[in-house]
Amino acid sequence: MKENKMGVMPVGKLLITMSLPMMASMLVQALYNIVDSVFVSRVSENALTAVSLAFPIQTLIIAFANGVGVGMNALLSRALGEKRPDEANRVARHGILLMGACYLIFLVFGLFLTRPFMETQVTAATDPEILEYGVQYLSIACVFSFGIFAQILGERLFQSTGLTVYSMVTQATGALINIVLDPIMIFGLLGFPRMEAAGAAVATVIGQISAATLGIVLNLLKNREIKLEIRKVFCVNWSVVKQMLFIGVPTTVMQAIGSVMSYVMNRILMAFSSTAAAVFGAYFKVQSFVCMPVFGLNAGMVPIIAYNYGARSRERIDRCVKLSVLIAEIITALGFAVFQLMPDRLLALFDASETMLQIGVPALRIISIHFLMCGACIVIGSVFQALGNGMYSAIVSFLRQIVVLLPVAYLFSRFIDLSAVWWCFPIAEAVSLAVSLFLLRRIYKNVIDQL
Repeated sequence: MKENKMGVMPVGKLLITMSLPMMASMLVQALYNIVDSVFVSRVSENALTAVSLAFPIQTLIIAFANGVGVGMNALLSRALGEKRPDEANRVARHGILLMGACYLIFLVFGLFLTRPFMETQVTAATDPEILEYGVQYLSIACVFSFGIFAQILGERLFQSTGLTVYSMVTQATGALINIVLDPIMIFGLLGFPRMEAAGAAVATVIGQISAATLGIVLNLLKNREIKLEIRKVFCVNWSVVKQMLFIGVPTTVMQAIGSVMSYVMNRILMAFSSTAAAVFGAYFKVQSFVCMPVFGLNAGMVPIIAYNYGARSRERIDRCVKLSVLIAEIITALGFAVFQLMPDRLLALFDASETMLQIGVPALRIISIHFLMCGACIVIGSVFQALGNGMYSAIVSFLRQIVVLLPVAYLFSRFIDLSAVWWCFPIAEAVSLAVSLFLLRRIYKNVIDQL
């Protein structure tokens, strides 16, 4: 059998080869995320705020999809590293099954629970326009979320087998379709009705469904290491399900914690003004240009570490971890510089009012301090997942966002003022980095040193 490149190619070259396509596709993803909000902000600041308030549920959808994807990715790469193709195929089929089960959860939410959710943040009496924009946007995003589940499934199959260029193709296709459709659907161009915030959601789900369709076709045609026998999808092996959930649930929990953080932060900020919540939403869109490339780097790193863990090659694991941390820190340091030097220009992308600039310029400068630490934290968290210790990632995420960030934000909002609230991000990141390094040392002692 031909030797898999993840076990023989020089690690530096392999990491770049695996990661660059995903980093590029993540940048395209970040572009369409920000374009979505840029167009919505041209409708009104209320429309931008509504999309920001819906963001926690969108994060939760991706958390479920990525959890299944990480569990599938780690088991599949390990099976290939151990030369067990039948097991790899079985893992892939169970990934399809679990993605479908997750979609049903959000279908129900989209049909029945979007308005009650939005009403926990805004009311018809005080902010009727924000409420209606949010309900329209979120309902569409949830009901048609099968697109994002199928898209992430296809991308993870490519990543597991080293075919990351096809992941780039599918992500870029979906993103570009979304970018093209955004102004058409939002403002009613080319004969389409003006849909405003709902139009942004329609453009997003059409892009996701298009990317998913392309991903499925390319996997069937180009992925020679995986054979998707759809007729066997409902032949459930609970041992495989248990293993996938054991590895993947911490990822879901970790990202779901981010969803909780966004939700609670929105409530804290709405107590000051809807403009403060709009600034928070704008920050999340812009920071994706900093964090998305690191996530793309991780997408290339995880299967390399998982494969070489299965092949018991400690030297290659060490090299991959060190290079990944270095590259991630370079990326996030550049992001820090941009946020410090031109926060006003970043906010101008969202047609920021004078009030939004007064709140947002100091906010972005303070928040971006955490970029100096987050690159290493993100990479280390993915190392835990690749080695089957995803619970460490969940612990760090819970500590950062629930134990530190939210209490600090709440206390500063109660006893100081809005300008102090933003310091919760760098404070929480410093704690996260310290704990991540401690746990990395622990996993090296207990796992890597035993290879």
